[in-house]
Order: sequence, then C-alpha cells, then structure tokens
Amino acid sequence: MVSAAVVRGTAVTAALVSLMVVPAHAAPLEPGITRAGAPAPDVTGLWNDLRAAQRSGAPGAMARLEDRDTVHWAAVGVADRKTGRALSNSDRFRIGSITKVFSAVVLLQLAEEKKLTLDAPVDRYLPGLLPDKSITVRHVLSHRSGLYDYTNDMFARTVPGFEAVRKKVFTYRQLVNRSLAKPRTTKPGGAYSYSNTNFVVAGMLIEKLTGHPVATEYRDRIIEPLMLTDTFYVHPGTKIPGRYARGYLTPDTAGAALVDATEQTASWAQSAGAVISSTRDLNTFLSALLGGRLTSRTQLAQMQRWVPAGSTQAYGLGLRRRDLSCGVSVYGHTGAVQGYYSYAFASKDGKRSLAAVATASNNGTLHNTMLRTLESAFCGKPSKRARPAATPVERHDDIAPDNKLSFDE
Repeated sequence: MVSAAVVRGTAVTAALVSLMVVPAHAAPLEPGITRAGAPAPDVTGLWNDLRAAQRSGAPGAMARLEDRDTVHWAAVGVADRKTGRALSNSDRFRIGSITKVFSAVVLLQLAEEKKLTLDAPVDRYLPGLLPDKSITVRHVLSHRSGLYDYTNDMFARTVPGFEAVRKKVFTYRQLVNRSLAKPRTTKPGGAYSYSNTNFVVAGMLIEKLTGHPVATEYRDRIIEPLMLTDTFYVHPGTKIPGRYARGYLTPDTAGAALVDATEQTASWAQSAGAVISSTRDLNTFLSALLGGRLTSRTQLAQMQRWVPAGSTQAYGLGLRRRDLSCGVSVYGHTGAVQGYYSYAFASKDGKRSLAAVATASNNGTLHNTMLRTLESAFCGKPSKRARPAATPVERHDDIAPDNKLSFDE
C-alpha cells in the first residue's frame, strides 16, 4: 500500500484546501516570486524529491514547508512496512543530530544567564573530564575540540554495531571515555571536525550547570514554551510515544533486507541525537530560534559565528549553514539516526522553514536525494536557479566507514 498527499492551507486556521487555491487573505503574486523577493518554493519539485527518496530505498518520506502564513505538506509511502499504514505528516520520528540544536540553545540560554562563559575551558565546569584544559565550551559547540567521534568505531559495521547498542544504556562518561581512548583529530580551536562526542560533553555541561537532566531542560526551556506537543527526549526508554513512523536501517551488504531500527534506547547518542519530534514541531522550533524567540540577539549572533565545514557549508554553535545553488543560505541541522534521515532548515529570518525525513538510513544516495528538498523549498523551480554544484556524499552516524564517505553531518 502506497499513499501520497500534497496539501496547502493557512497556518492560522489550519484548514487544508486544494494546492492550487490561494488563501483568501493573500494578495496575488508574480509567478515564482514571494513578497520578500526570494524564489517561491517549488512544491511540485518537493513532491518529486520525496518520490525519488522512495525510489532510492526509503519505505516512506515526508516534508512540511511553512512559508509565512502558508503551509505545504507532502507524504509518500508507508509508515510501517508490516501493516502498510500510510505515512502521515502527523507521524513522529527520531530526529538524530537535530538534537544538537536543542542542546546548543540550552547552553546559550545558560550563557545569557551568566552561568556559563563560552570561551571558558570545559574543565572549569567539568574538572578532570578532558585531558586538555584548553578545550573551551565554544570549541565543543563548534566541533573544533579535536575530540574523536566514538561512533566511528561503534558503527564500523552498521547492523552488528547497532544491534550491539540497541538496548544498551551508557553513561555520558562511558561515551566520552570511548573517545579519549583514541588520538584527537585536531588541536583545540583547529579546523572543524564533526564529532558526536562534543555534544555528549554539551549534555554533561547542561546537567552540571542546572542540576537537572537534559530532558527537563529541553522541556522547560524549549518544548513547553513553544508548545511542541510532538517533541520528547526519551532515554533510556525504547519506544516512540503516540503515532509514529517506523525507521529502517540499510545493511552494508547490497540487497540485504532492511532492518527495523525503530525501537532503541538511543543511549549511544543522548544529548547528541536522542530527541523525537515531528515535521510541524521542527518547523516551529527553527522558526522560533531564528526569529529570536529562544535566545537574545547577542546569543543568536554567537550561534552564527561560522567556521568552514565544506565547500557549501559552515558551522556555528550547534547550528549549520547550507549555501544553496541559487545563492540563498539556510540555517538548521541534519539528523541521522538508525532508520531516519531528517532535515530541519529555515531562512535567516525564520519565516520560511522546511522539515523533511526519509524513513531509511545508511544509504548515501538516499541522503543526497533528500538534500534536494532544500533546493526545491528555498530556490524554487530549476529554471529559476543555477545548476547545483556536485554534492559530496556525507557519512552519518550509522554509515560504515567502509563506504568511504566523509563524516560531515
């Protein structure tokens, strides 16, 4: 059973109407142009991107695009391969490393409250945790600490690595110790080098400075103020609450059957990747962050102090910038966790946002197929934009090193 839907409606009323109907309160626009002068989103292209994701191996794919007062959403395929239930944009899913933005926001709020100094050494707050006292909080949040990413070894063999940790519960320190057993990748403050270890340290900082679990701080500072009713930090529980899409892990052996990876502790990720959410909530979160509703203007500017992270990317403090083919830059994060590839990005002012997910992982072709959703959402129809530059395949949390992909989530 395969279903598909593309709907457009007003965000204010949440009433869904035909894709071709303009909301009554919206003045007609020149084709291909928005009021802000940016390219109008290519909704048909977004739909085609999701269908391409299906062809690339995802049982389902969905996206929600919010453009000021208008919402577009699309879902294709199934949420559950056994039952054949159709995928819906109301389904929750594991968001992987988009969690890092939540962790960064909490720490920036703590900096605003004078409980944290970004350029202070981590050792000031977590004495003795790291062997190098010159590693600062800023280095950790910008992936310039040089701390080795323990997931490189943990998931060297994708399915066996996952099954070994699926039900396991780690302490933060156990994860950090796995990293410290390996040589560091750069000197503190050196070049960007993506590592989940950094945001395990971020979780430890949150808990030390507040005296509360990260789940409490996410809830009190972000989830409840923004009324994110689909967003949860579930650890060490294994189930996604409510209605959700199942996620499927692609084995390293070509042609092998997908592995249902939905239920897991996500303890190997925690504050680096264990949040569960929905496309609606992710759009709300990114729009609020970039619109200045979660931090002061000063702290948001700190978050956007960019360092190079590839030819078309830069990284701030828990926030990624992607530079698209049409010259537009978008801000947010990607997420990879067993069974799901997700994207959550918004315009600089937060007034256009896209959240998209495919329900399979360990598939570089699928990941880069989903990357095209950003082009459709923010650059418009292909005739209105330049030809995209070749995009290197990225290695994510659960892709085996033997695939020879660069780990740049």
